[in-house]
Amino acid sequence: MATAATTPTPTPLTLRPSSRHAFAHPKMLRSLPFLRRRLPSLVTVAAVQQDAAVWNAAPVSSVGAASADGMLFHLRVDLSDAADLASSYTAPGQYLTIRVPGEDGLKPAFMAIASPPGAGGGFEFLVKTVPGATAEKLCGLRDGDVVELGAVMGKGFPIERVTPTDAAETLLLFATGTGISPIRSLIEFGFAADQRADVRLYYGARNLQTMAYQDRFAEWESTGLKIVPFLSQPDDSWKGARGYVQKAFLEARNIANPTSTGAVLCGQKQMLEEVTLALAADGVSQDKILKNF
Repeated sequence: MATAATTPTPTPLTLRPSSRHAFAHPKMLRSLPFLRRRLPSLVTVAAVQQDAAVWNAAPVSSVGAASADGMLFHLRVDLSDAADLASSYTAPGQYLTIRVPGEDGLKPAFMAIASPPGAGGGFEFLVKTVPGATAEKLCGLRDGDVVELGAVMGKGFPIERVTPTDAAETLLLFATGTGISPIRSLIEFGFAADQRADVRLYYGARNLQTMAYQDRFAEWESTGLKIVPFLSQPDDSWKGARGYVQKAFLEARNIANPTSTGAVLCGQKQMLEEVTLALAADGVSQDKILKNF
């Protein structure tokens, strides 16, 4: 007679706390609100530590008017105690962020560095005052006041694309408003202007009262640069070119050899777009149309 199979009785499974999951222990569960309260403060501490590593405190060495209308200011910051920051500026067209301590409610301002790389122990900026913004605070500073500078950013103008000089025997510079700031850096840094056949700066402003760096024009032209100022709203005494930079350039279209022509642009967005399209339509290589962003 066949014997019936015996079904084994299952062994009860006993659950035990694992050390790998100690956070599930009742005592640890009771401590979670404490941990939750601690996390925001820990994050804040980390952010402050990171913030302190990024910003460089530096004193203002001079502030002064840069235009007759009182809207533009020269700002120079002393970097005698921030040599690493000063040495990290290597190419015209680079920029950084700047803020005023104690003005936590204002966003830091992005500023192109106006002075050329290697020019002494400080940075110079061209600042346009904007009500309610960091720029307004910067324009109201005095010698000895402290600002905070972020790291130098960007690669600057890729001037190697129009170097050596026979790669761009004609080099056209375009600037509007405070866009003249990094262009000044390039001019004073040098790009062998006197070794090129034709170097022109098309510089646009509303009128002479809003045009910065007029006191530097003679020095710039001594390097082989021809300055062509354009005023969009001049007074009756103005005998020079009128209108917007891009409109005047589109009408002139004076490019002898597009294949050996380069351009450097900085300023108002519409100007950048229209001049870029015009240059490309005339046969200038996109690779030789330089911008700093």
